[in-house]
Parts: sequence; C-alpha cells; structure tokens
Amino acid sequence: MSLAETASNIDHLSERERECLENCFEAAEVCEWCADECIDEGEGMAECIRLCRDVADVATLHARFMARDSNYSTGLAEVCAGVCEECAEECDRHEQDHCQICADVVRECAESCREMAGA
Repeated sequence: MSLAETASNIDHLSERERECLENCFEAAEVCEWCADECIDEGEGMAECIRLCRDVADVATLHARFMARDSNYSTGLAEVCAGVCEECAEECDRHEQDHCQICADVVRECAESCREMAGA
C-alpha cells in the first residue's frame, strides 16, 4: 500500500492535511538521501547534512502528529516549515543534483506546513 493510499484511510484528515502529511514523508526521505550523499562530498557540507537530518526528524514527527490528530500538530507545522525553508536555502547553495532536488521537495513541504500552521 502506498503512502497516499494509507493517508487516504485516515478519516479525520482533510485533503490539505493529507497532502501535507505526504509532503512531510517525502521531505524526510529526500533529506535522508541528500544527507547521505553530502557525506561523500567532503568538506563544506556539514550544515547541509545537519539541516537535512533536522528536516527528516521534524517532518516525520509532524506527519505522525497529524496522523493521530494531536493538539500539537499546528505548532510542529510551524517548526517544520521553518526548518524546511532553512534547509532549502542551504541546499540551493550547492550545485549537486541531490541538493537541488532536496531544495525543491523541502520547499514544497514548507509551503504545505505553513498552510497547516495558519489553519
């Protein structure tokens, strides 16, 4: 079963919340990949690795809180958006394909999390 299929079975989520949950998991996955690739790049990638790991952890936590309809989900949405935005800015500084892909994905996650924080 795909993530989209799983998310669609969570009754309390709106379509916008489902999209945010999926974006959070996608951001976590791409950030784990990017961080791993950055390790092989050598010097100058430490901040990118740190921020990617932060996004992976916060985005996963936020998705889990949304899935269980936690009262703290809105606060985590704000945190997640901020970390994603900072990560996207850092990834944009690097020319590697994995960083550019990561920047695009986390920017999309930031947008959906900002919507959740404002809801």
